[in-house]
Amino acid sequence: MPYPNKEALPENVTDNLPAHAQEIYRKAFNSAWDEYEDPKDRRDNASREETAHKVAWAAVKQEYHKEGDRWVRTA
Repeated sequence: MPYPNKEALPENVTDNLPAHAQEIYRKAFNSAWDEYEDPKDRRDNASREETAHKVAWAAVKQEYHKEGDRWVRTA
């Protein structure tokens, strides 16, 4: 289920990530949702949704890191 906008993202994303990171997450999730439609393209028998969430978090971690309990942009 792709996310049409940031407001539709799960609470663990909206409650923790800055707005820009939320947009990165949304775009990466939606792209992975399309890319990993076929189960044979996923690892460890993961569901399509689980795979898309993993890809989205990985995309966020390319530009942000956690400092304490806050996500901040990596310089």
